[in-house]
Amino acid sequence: MELMVLLNALVTRLLFVLHSLIGVWRVTAVKKEPKYWLLALLNLLLCLETGLTLKFKQGKGYKWFSPAIFLYLICIVPSLWLLEIHHGTQYCANEPGAVQVNVSNQDFNQSRESSHGSEGTDHHIIQTAKVFVNQLSTICETVWTLALHQTFLLLLVVGRWLLPIGVEITRDQLSQLLLMFVGTAADILEFASETLDIEDVRKNYALINAILAVWTWSMLQFPLDLAVQHIGCKPSTSARRIPSLLLCRYSAELWNIGVSLFIQDGPFFIVRSILMGHFRIFNQMLVFFTAKNILVVTLQLYRLAVIMLDFRATVLQKSRKGEVCCCPCEPYEAHTTGHQENEMKEFVAFPPKEEFQVPSDH
Repeated sequence: MELMVLLNALVTRLLFVLHSLIGVWRVTAVKKEPKYWLLALLNLLLCLETGLTLKFKQGKGYKWFSPAIFLYLICIVPSLWLLEIHHGTQYCANEPGAVQVNVSNQDFNQSRESSHGSEGTDHHIIQTAKVFVNQLSTICETVWTLALHQTFLLLLVVGRWLLPIGVEITRDQLSQLLLMFVGTAADILEFASETLDIEDVRKNYALINAILAVWTWSMLQFPLDLAVQHIGCKPSTSARRIPSLLLCRYSAELWNIGVSLFIQDGPFFIVRSILMGHFRIFNQMLVFFTAKNILVVTLQLYRLAVIMLDFRATVLQKSRKGEVCCCPCEPYEAHTTGHQENEMKEFVAFPPKEEFQVPSDH
């Protein structure tokens, strides 16, 4: 098992590094300036994190936060920014499709014929690799950028799945988190591709930066695992501290609502409203997804109101019964301390008459 944990930790981070290096290579090819290879130095942070995690955590994950996912975002997001901002990604000179594939197959056949019987298999492999890289370089820039976006989001989900989990998160919670990430990644990809493909948006440099800033802001939810983990109540938590009780009981639900309102659907709705209201940009998909954001925000506010009313009813019910301590929070009850277990055993050991016996002097 320890070998599998080590293998998963190393393979996942290797995939992160390779994908970020592909992004840096595309930036260097588009900009035609070797200095952009310096972006590859960001991967040293991921290598440092790998060493520290293997040394202190034996490759296992952390509670509530994934440093590997966060550092992967730092490595790949600058490359995607540069590719989207570059003017060459606005238009595609050639139609991507079968023409490039046919040319690629012809070049592969020519390289195979030229290498047979002369310089051996090694030369053939090198020539084939060169032809393959050259053909990849001829693919349209918009296709490359969209492919990097798609593989980036897919790798976030797959990488979170492959990364070893810590003791604080269960397999059931991880499966819930991955399903949420799939839906979130689809919405984020649609937001970036749908808005940045609009011709009027491409002509406005400030608008491109604003959209990319909102897109980057929405990516910050992926390193966090708060969507499926409760904070848990402390023994000293009393009913007089209403915010603490509310947070410890509904921490996961409140985090999901906060992500939707302030990180994803809320900012997406604001950007799309600005595009339609201020810049007078209208199309069928833009209107549809704006309506979808309005619906999601409304439902999240409704969910928040339901939680508040339910919590208020619970607090009033307990106050009438005279219960003034301990939040009914399942995650905390699952981690009962040894002292509390001993007290419970002693409590059960007393016979019912002695438990409720009234002193004689009263």
